[in-house]
Amino acid sequence: MRIREHPILEFKRGKKVKFYFNGREIYGYENESIAAALVANEVYKFSTSLKYDRPRGFFCGIGKCASCRMRVNGIPNVRTCLEKVREGMNVEMQDKVADLPDADFIEKKIEHLDCDILVVGGGPAGLCAALESAKYGVKVILVDENYRLGGQLIKQTHKFFGSKDEMAGKRGIDIAKGLEDLIRKNKNIKVLLRSTVFGYYESKKNHLFGIAERLDDLSEKIYKVECKNAIIATGASENMLVFPNNDLPGVYGAGGVQTLVNVYGVKPGEKVLMVGSGNVGLIVSYQLLQAGVEVKGVVEALPKIGGYFVHAAKLRRFGVPIYVSHTLKEVHGKDKVEGATIVKLDKNWNEIPGTEKRVDCDVVCLAVGLSPSTRLVSQTGADISYIPEAGGFVALHNDYMETSKEGIFVAGDLSGIEEASIAMIEGKIAGLAAVERLGVKIDKSKMNNYQERLKELRAGPFGERGRKAKERIKEMWRSKYGGL
Repeated sequence: MRIREHPILEFKRGKKVKFYFNGREIYGYENESIAAALVANEVYKFSTSLKYDRPRGFFCGIGKCASCRMRVNGIPNVRTCLEKVREGMNVEMQDKVADLPDADFIEKKIEHLDCDILVVGGGPAGLCAALESAKYGVKVILVDENYRLGGQLIKQTHKFFGSKDEMAGKRGIDIAKGLEDLIRKNKNIKVLLRSTVFGYYESKKNHLFGIAERLDDLSEKIYKVECKNAIIATGASENMLVFPNNDLPGVYGAGGVQTLVNVYGVKPGEKVLMVGSGNVGLIVSYQLLQAGVEVKGVVEALPKIGGYFVHAAKLRRFGVPIYVSHTLKEVHGKDKVEGATIVKLDKNWNEIPGTEKRVDCDVVCLAVGLSPSTRLVSQTGADISYIPEAGGFVALHNDYMETSKEGIFVAGDLSGIEEASIAMIEGKIAGLAAVERLGVKIDKSKMNNYQERLKELRAGPFGERGRKAKERIKEMWRSKYGGL
């Protein structure tokens, strides 16, 4: 199931390693996650549901769902999508609720760190926030759960639209590499990878966060981080659809498919049905074709395609059918996806009897939107509200990305689901505003330019939803707090 040839990507898998899954000897590569190595070995069942013993498989690939949690070297609840496979590793499925660990645990010492600005999340928003802040000589700590920086950019093989300021014309993977290089060269930025910010705590003087860094032996190093300001850019998680058998292994989120295909060079299956014709659904479908995976069709409930025509045109040149005014009725299979049925919708969104169509596939990929990951920012006490146009619950914030909790800023998809180029600019605005909150004089013209650029990017039909979301957030902010 590994991809051997790709028109754009070269997979540096590293050394071949032997490990054990439920007592069976199998092989992976040192630069693969445990979950990716299992899929490459055609292992699709990772866990079972608590109540009905139904199989669960790879879904999100970024540690935000519970499907891939397993017992590794005696340690329960390891997120196998985030942990790399290593020689001799023992991986076991958990029986519903994880047993108590039999590994030895050493009492953890807590290391104290302090900084001017803590940035949580190493995606486009977080990277740009850290870089913008560090330009003013302030001390920045950048934290991310993954092995490398870049967030969703490391999966994007397509070239970005926009202007040179947002690195248009470059592939997302190259943008990620360029930003990471700048971060690594900046002496004002300390990077903590494989690290989870697990909590926010009240402090008399500053903001206090708890961070756990995962080590190679699966133990953790704990940090108590005090910062004057924090920029939270934790991104978003995949949405789910309700249909029979939506929990079967082989039902993936679009980001999970991208992780397997573009990061680890592993096919999720051989025949994919894509659900959702927004830019994500169209782009991921084309990336699957590049990886040698057959795309059986794209299903869209709306009467027209949701993404850019140029992306849809690529699929049509490959003969991929796009079924508008259709929905996924049911997925078939016992232990994994073995097929799906789609059905046509009338203008009132009702299924039209007799229009059912059976699709032969072993993967159903859901590209049906994202929801902001607000768990951490909600702990700070920032005002959270439900804004449908923003993708769900978001922290109310002003024009400078500051929330109702003084010194806590947000940026990127956490503040409302939009494009990566917008996330980068919001990160820059948050970075500048956080520096100014420290009492440091900033370049106001840069702040004004970033604000104007956001208006330009949100103009037009494709920016309408984001524009409405921010307008609604501003209305609620003014009604509660006044000002900007």
